[in-house]
Amino acid sequence: MKIENEDALDELVICPQCHTLHQDVPIKDGAKACCSECGSVMYRYDSKLAGHGLALSITALIFFAIANFFPLVKIELLGSEQFITIPKTITGLFDNGFYIVGMICAFLIFIFPLLIFGIYALLFALLKLRMGKDLSKELLVLLSHLKPWSMSDIFLVSILVALVKLIGYAQIHMGIAFWALIVFVLLDIYLTRTLHISEIWMLRKRIFLSDSQKEAEA
Repeated sequence: MKIENEDALDELVICPQCHTLHQDVPIKDGAKACCSECGSVMYRYDSKLAGHGLALSITALIFFAIANFFPLVKIELLGSEQFITIPKTITGLFDNGFYIVGMICAFLIFIFPLLIFGIYALLFALLKLRMGKDLSKELLVLLSHLKPWSMSDIFLVSILVALVKLIGYAQIHMGIAFWALIVFVLLDIYLTRTLHISEIWMLRKRIFLSDSQKEAEA
């Protein structure tokens, strides 16, 4: 396939499975485009994605705040109680001299997830308001770089493994932050893994193409 200029790249779509290059074809609302070689879904189009995505992003940020500001677990051992929170876990690593590990944990389980869902919320808000054409493009590029670094699900699994090992030695009580973290991880999995970023690109393209056509007709 011959590419005339860089602008022509915007009309091409690459299959995430077999990496076959395809021409971007407009599809109907609710439909999906599949790869001609392997049959995997390359992108979908949902005109209501902006509203749904904005609601899910804000919900995820709320549960993320709850998961960080309330106790995850209360451990009772030999008459003493200890509350574990995410910020306390990170600061505990720094207090014990594990500065590199603490920095990595701070980025992977706090800073990156907060940035990702902040970007999602801002991006979907811009698309919902049909504004910020250039900014939405930059946010999508930044989001594609940050998405692989969200490790909230791995953090949750590590907590469960630690609790299984402690359950025979101490009484463990799950805090509200633990259940909030589970909800946040489920939303994280849906938005960062189930929802393909190509679908947001498709929605952005349809929104601003429609606005350009309306301006031309006016």
